[in-house]
Amino acid sequence: MAFDFSKMTVDLSAMPTTIDMGHAWLGGLVIVLLVLYIAKKGKPVEVEKIVEKEVEVEKIVEVEKPVEKIVEVEKIVEKPVEKIVEVEKIVEKIVEVEPKLKTSTPDAALQLLSLLQQEARFIDFMQEDLKGFADAEIGAAARVIHEGGQKVLNEYFSFAPVRSEEEETRVTLPAGFNASEVRLTGNVVGEAPFTGTLIHRGWKVTNVNLPKLAEGHDAHIVAAAEVEL
Repeated sequence: MAFDFSKMTVDLSAMPTTIDMGHAWLGGLVIVLLVLYIAKKGKPVEVEKIVEKEVEVEKIVEVEKPVEKIVEVEKIVEKPVEKIVEVEKIVEKIVEVEPKLKTSTPDAALQLLSLLQQEARFIDFMQEDLKGFADAEIGAAARVIHEGGQKVLNEYFSFAPVRSEEEETRVTLPAGFNASEVRLTGNVVGEAPFTGTLIHRGWKVTNVNLPKLAEGHDAHIVAAAEVEL
């Protein structure tokens, strides 16, 4: 059976024209509940935002940790490199010292011994056992050695004193004096300048004029053996 809406009528005069207290209280209650609902609905949103921020902070901290580990590894690698550089410097110093050491051939020294033996019988005298000789005999041999040795020195060498002052006089050595020319003896304390007594003037060679060696000459033979026929 179909319902006929055209026959349905509404009497507008039956609706209340005024709002009583009951309706007013009910309307206020609805408004309060609506406000509470809206307030409760907004809180989870703020909590979610805070949680998201905390998660982001944790992620940043986790990302920074590997960066700190990488810096520590770089420091460990640099230390061995510094040690290697120090070792290389020490090796360079050793190499620099070695070329400064001079090497000399013994030919000149052997030649001088040969001349002293030839003119003063120097090697014979030094190799002789003098215990069985009297002082007078030794003195006579020393005179021969002195004359022959002086002849060799005067003929092949030129000498000059290191210090020009007279011996037994007081001298002052300034700072930076040549230690190879002057040897300090006695009570050596402090730093230059030093003042002391000149005990020996010293000697230095100003010229050397040794004879030239013939090609093939053996300088180790300072005195040839003698055979009388």
